[in-house]
Amino acid sequence: MAHIVASFDEDLVQVQARISEMGGLAEELFAKSLDSVRNRDADLAREVIARDKDLDDMEMDLEESVVKTIALRQPVANDLRVLIAAMKISSTLERIGDLSKNIAKRAIPLSSARPVQLTSSITRMGRETMNQLSKALNAHASRDVDLALEVWNQDYEIDEMYNAIFREVTTYMVEDSRLIGVGAQLMFITKNLERIGDHTTQIAELVYYIVKGETLEDRPKGDPTGVIFAES
Repeated sequence: MAHIVASFDEDLVQVQARISEMGGLAEELFAKSLDSVRNRDADLAREVIARDKDLDDMEMDLEESVVKTIALRQPVANDLRVLIAAMKISSTLERIGDLSKNIAKRAIPLSSARPVQLTSSITRMGRETMNQLSKALNAHASRDVDLALEVWNQDYEIDEMYNAIFREVTTYMVEDSRLIGVGAQLMFITKNLERIGDHTTQIAELVYYIVKGETLEDRPKGDPTGVIFAES
């Protein structure tokens, strides 16, 4: 029996390690996508686009491992919550990778367009979103409910930054029609950042679920613009 328990504990450690590895790659791709926008670096953007598949593969491997562990070990209570949350977090991280890839795709045409001051506002939003993602991943690694709740409660700040940039970009586009093309790219980037913020908050919610065994209520949101962008 002791051997079985030890083996199961090792399975849980391996799942945690894989989540940490996925989180590290997701953070790296996100950071590089932001750098590609800020530095007008098309080559870096292409690197992000190419490496996104690594996250896809890691998600599939983790999901297979978790399903196998559940089937063989038949965990209950907290252990089962850890494994269920792991699958959800890996899916969330894979989606963050997709959104980072979308940002990188927008950075390529921006690299050859006329520079605009608005990029600095997006960079600030990107830094704040990255900070929230790092805190959410740290909360998961340390099972820190207080840190998870901090991320959860600050989600509205990302929403408000998105709304402010949306209004700013719209104003620029109205005042100068030559900025419509660039403005559209910036709006797509900003929307992707807002969605990464939402996924980051989902990770925080899953940390709370692991530790407390219950889900959080609907989180506070910023004032919505009412405009939805579909990513190609």
